[in-house]
Amino acid sequence: MEVFGLTTRGTRGFQGVDGKICVYADAQLVSCHGYAGDPLPRHRSHMGHEPCCDGIFEHGRPQAPQGYPMTDTPPPADSTAETTPKSIDWNAMLAPYRRPVGWKSVFQLATTALLLAAFWFGAVWSLKVGYWLTLLLAVPAAMMVVRLFMLQHDCGHGSFFRSQKLNNLTGGVLGVFTLVPYAYWRRTHAIHHATSGNLDVRGLGDIDTLTVREYLSRPRMKRVMYRIYRHPAVLLLVGPTWQFVLKHRLPLDVPKGWKREQIGVQLTNVALAAVILLMCWTLGWDRFLMVQLPITLIAGSIGVFLFYVQHQYEDTYWRYREAWNYFAAGLEGASHLTMPKPLQWATASIGLHHIHHIASRIPNYELQRAYDNHPELRQVTRLSLWKSVATLRLTLWDEDAKQLVGFRELRGIRQRILQHTPAGADITATKPEVVPATWQ
Repeated sequence: MEVFGLTTRGTRGFQGVDGKICVYADAQLVSCHGYAGDPLPRHRSHMGHEPCCDGIFEHGRPQAPQGYPMTDTPPPADSTAETTPKSIDWNAMLAPYRRPVGWKSVFQLATTALLLAAFWFGAVWSLKVGYWLTLLLAVPAAMMVVRLFMLQHDCGHGSFFRSQKLNNLTGGVLGVFTLVPYAYWRRTHAIHHATSGNLDVRGLGDIDTLTVREYLSRPRMKRVMYRIYRHPAVLLLVGPTWQFVLKHRLPLDVPKGWKREQIGVQLTNVALAAVILLMCWTLGWDRFLMVQLPITLIAGSIGVFLFYVQHQYEDTYWRYREAWNYFAAGLEGASHLTMPKPLQWATASIGLHHIHHIASRIPNYELQRAYDNHPELRQVTRLSLWKSVATLRLTLWDEDAKQLVGFRELRGIRQRILQHTPAGADITATKPEVVPATWQ
């Protein structure tokens, strides 16, 4: 199966060049996401592209791979590419912000680790005072775990240190404390970046989202299961426990060919078991669990919520492959979550998610500067923390209205679809073959 001129490996991810995922928009190479743990090539195009796949650049000009001609043909009329001005060269504009500063990264890592240790051991001490104080200290400790994951996230994008080997080493160590196996997460997250907002490629590295037509065409039991899956209590309470405590210990969705990722998962599990055994031997299993469990649950819920609101809001971006555009998906399909400065610091500016999606190699400490210097980056969906809570009710993509809707609006939308459906015919999915496997 060909997608953007790249061959998919099954239905999971793109088989790019040298084990990398490459993204094309309007026949132009816009981004390559390394995911196999190898350093990305150091050369860049004259336009300041991300470091990209070997063999793609020829004489400094991005070349389309075989089967994907280099043309100036505009995207289909359904595409929102016209809202992403062609006069703006996003790669060139954001290239100056892509340079990691070693001492800043080390400082971020050291201060975050020290604060986590202080809150964690403070929570252990607080057991002598009262469990209420332990739970209170679990909140800032959980925020430091979230921040550590954001630094691990930068490592995965190659934006924390200039050396990819150092990024991988740091990310692997951090994965023990965030409960996120680095190599596995890095690869699935690269797929998320390369396919965000693409209805043809869903189901790995994202939150499952069905279109209205897909939902209405599912058997009753599948519809019930989808409602349960998208319920806020499941997403924010059950989901994080499943994802971080259980699934990341044995990710059954890892394809057989992902040998390095499978080894990475097991190495993370061994290191994690060693840390847990050491802490239980030192403190006692009961005291360790009383401190660590609330921290893990709170951090997991915060992490899932942040990931949710970054892409799940009313005027987000979803298109089928024929109309999909990389930059439109980044600017329209990733929100700007505004937060008080302390929370922005704790989350490593991940609220500026639209900038991150069109230039993932910008270090977290450069995102705000890029936003401040370029007014073009402010013309996106802004969400406050209060408004972001309201997005939890949005569950289905309405292809006709091009907006995310909730189950409350389903009856009216169903009537509208039936008006354009032959009498007696069932509502069918626009592309039945691309419905995520879980819901087929």
